[in-house]
Amino acid sequence: MDAGGGSAFSNLDSAPADRSERRPVSLRGYAILADGGHHPITVLDLSYEGCGIEAATPLEPGQPLKLSVLRRGAIDAVVRWSRDGKAGLVFTAPAAAARARGPRRSARIELAADVVLRRIGRSSFRVAATDASPDGCKVQLVERPSEGERVLVKFDGIEPLEAEVCWIDGFTAGLHYVRPMHPAVFELLVERLKG
Repeated sequence: MDAGGGSAFSNLDSAPADRSERRPVSLRGYAILADGGHHPITVLDLSYEGCGIEAATPLEPGQPLKLSVLRRGAIDAVVRWSRDGKAGLVFTAPAAAARARGPRRSARIELAADVVLRRIGRSSFRVAATDASPDGCKVQLVERPSEGERVLVKFDGIEPLEAEVCWIDGFTAGLHYVRPMHPAVFELLVERLKG
């Protein structure tokens, strides 16, 4: 951490993406939730891509939050996993960087769904999808594919969809379906996920 009192978190956005070694730390801070609530946490380990924390309040995979460490600044993050009072966070780009990626083909609907994601010729993983449209969705990653790579994404109750990885930001990716969902199928999917 920066001994000069500057924000060590602000340096993480420019760090090499392939560095994933964790450094044990013990830093007190807060998880600031989207509803404005804040809960005390302790950062247990730290890498350029994320950190491990201990939290008395349960967190959900895919949940966005802001990690604030006393006298060190704050950074946007998403919960990657959570169990037994501990959680893994992935640092995310600020919203302005996400908007700079370009226009979407259709409006996205925010949702929280578990989907099965499979890279062609690799194992499948159950991951969180945080928004969707008939043309694509945003998912949390376990393994990082390459931009332009084809993957299969399966929502419960419908056939797998072939998709292309449009962008990757840490352990979050934007997927564009090779063949869009029929609007009626998409509406039924949204109703089921919100119900």
